[in-house]
Amino acid sequence: MPDMSDAAKRAQELRERINRHDRLYYVENEPEISDREYDRLFAELEDLEEDHPEIVTPDSPTQRVGAEPESELGKVEHVTAMLSLDAGRDKDQIADFIDRVCETVGDNDVTLLAEPKFDGLSIEVVYEEGRFCRASTRGDGQTGEDISHTLRTVHALPLRLKEADEVRADLAVRGEVILPKSSFQKVNKARVERGDAPFANPRNAAAGILRRLDPSEAESIRFAVTFYDATGIDTENAPGQRELLEALRDLGFPVLGDRARCETLEDAEAFHDDMQDRREELDYEIDGIVLKLDARKAREKLGQRSRSPRWAIAWKFPPRTVETRIADIVVGVGRTGALTPVALLDPVDVGGVTVARATLHNIKEVHRNDLRVGDTVRIERAGDVIPEVAERVPKPGVERSDPFEMPDRCPSCGARVERRGPLTYCPAGVACPAQLAAKLVHYGARGAMDIEGLGEQTAEQLVERDMVKDIADLYELSVEELTAVDGFAEASAEALQDAIHARGEVPLDRFLRALGIPHVGADAARRLAMAFGTLEAVKEASASDIEEIGGIGAETAQSVAAFFAEERNCDVVARLLDAGVAPQPVERAGRSLEGQTFVLTGTLEEWTREEATEEIERRGGRVTSSVSGNTDYVVVGTDPGSKREDAREEGVEMLDEDAFAKMLG
Repeated sequence: MPDMSDAAKRAQELRERINRHDRLYYVENEPEISDREYDRLFAELEDLEEDHPEIVTPDSPTQRVGAEPESELGKVEHVTAMLSLDAGRDKDQIADFIDRVCETVGDNDVTLLAEPKFDGLSIEVVYEEGRFCRASTRGDGQTGEDISHTLRTVHALPLRLKEADEVRADLAVRGEVILPKSSFQKVNKARVERGDAPFANPRNAAAGILRRLDPSEAESIRFAVTFYDATGIDTENAPGQRELLEALRDLGFPVLGDRARCETLEDAEAFHDDMQDRREELDYEIDGIVLKLDARKAREKLGQRSRSPRWAIAWKFPPRTVETRIADIVVGVGRTGALTPVALLDPVDVGGVTVARATLHNIKEVHRNDLRVGDTVRIERAGDVIPEVAERVPKPGVERSDPFEMPDRCPSCGARVERRGPLTYCPAGVACPAQLAAKLVHYGARGAMDIEGLGEQTAEQLVERDMVKDIADLYELSVEELTAVDGFAEASAEALQDAIHARGEVPLDRFLRALGIPHVGADAARRLAMAFGTLEAVKEASASDIEEIGGIGAETAQSVAAFFAEERNCDVVARLLDAGVAPQPVERAGRSLEGQTFVLTGTLEEWTREEATEEIERRGGRVTSSVSGNTDYVVVGTDPGSKREDAREEGVEMLDEDAFAKMLG
């Protein structure tokens, strides 16, 4: 057992990591780790705090549920706390749970009810005198986000309950909003075709759509809802969980999925295995089963922890295999005009990450691998990051669809496309809504102009409403115009306008990157800024001048020269300068890291990946993406990837964040 000081330090590290992953999962809908890894971190923290009660803090994740709600939506206090569930992944953990329940309740014939564990958006819905009053997300367990305006558009949700004597004046029900797989693919197809990033999985899609301020998109989507608990139906009328579900169904609430009473561990295992076998044929996502003490009155003997009830447990399924099905092939339009075929997949867990889409690169690759809609494919994550279709899995006797072909016209603007070898381009430029919206997002991204509030949804609306025709138009938007954008009140409109105009003096390399010049990423932008010093010098440089810079190839050099030779691009840049944008020379910080090569892995507290790279390059160092015998240092943050092991194998010196900061001086 670690001593108290070591335990306190480790516990604080775990709290910070768990809080970060809570926010990514519940608020930003962008999870980075698997449920299994999250459960491991949480279990370690619980064990530490149980062994050392003196290190428990009031704000520890073990003392609350989920993450704080976003500030954009109104906050709603729950009728009773919305708890999460402890999770088990093997039979022994479930056996321990059943033993504890039997020992506490004092009955060897304890009955459990097994239910599907739905992978949806957790909600509380309150009814007053049988009428829909409000709905909210789980949020931090005590307070959630008000989504009444979107949830009331879901047809599966009753707005008025059937008459029933067992319902008191106020009724609060708990459940999940689910986006069926069939609806999920339609939503993603529409998003990709208009140039948006598809949702990662149905749960994220449901959360993203229902938490918007504008309910119009929710109205057009077929959501499902299922309910499994209630405050307001007493135990006399519904003594057990099954009776409670029947009472809810009688009132008009949807109750999805099979249930089973379980007298033994073997009964629970049989239900678990049956649901796992049937998982793929269901039109909604489940990731396990839930076992609950059936007798509601007896649950009081077990009580609850700060974040979970002691009378229930989730029995998770193991990760899926990496085989899945291509549900559709759609074409996305990037900011450079490149048309890319994208496979929309039946969601599958690959190495702890849910994958619902994969790029197919270009039509040549599609034909080379003979990929078609409906095919079974094997998915892998290239470099442990990017999902790719590794190969088609032949299914003898299964009739296949027709070969896929690229469209003759851009799916976003309708312009006739151009073929350049294996690649397909839309020539419309900023006249193409998908390209313009993507250019706006790129311009305002972190590492470019860093304009907070200029995200995908806002950019799309600015284009759809014909409020901007190029990036310079951003600086002419008034607060009154911005309030017409969905989700913007006067205060948020003023905040976005301030954010746009606040980015006046900006490093030259970030400005060059923000312009979206083809082939100019962060590295090329820094090299250009270092070599030429000023924007005017970059504009006047010829392709041959640019190609002389180390690390800049002929294609990039030609692209930069062609960009500034285009009159329309120069006009936009001139308008940006007139609006107050003032690119600043990149300051050098000596040559203390001259000739040294670094690799970054994990998350740093004080720097983003791009900021750390910039600090190294300003001192003459170089950052690469992989560890080799030529690497001098590997900087290791929290949650490092395989590069840490690569460093050990290569004998490369590793630096923690403190050592890295000292090296930078």
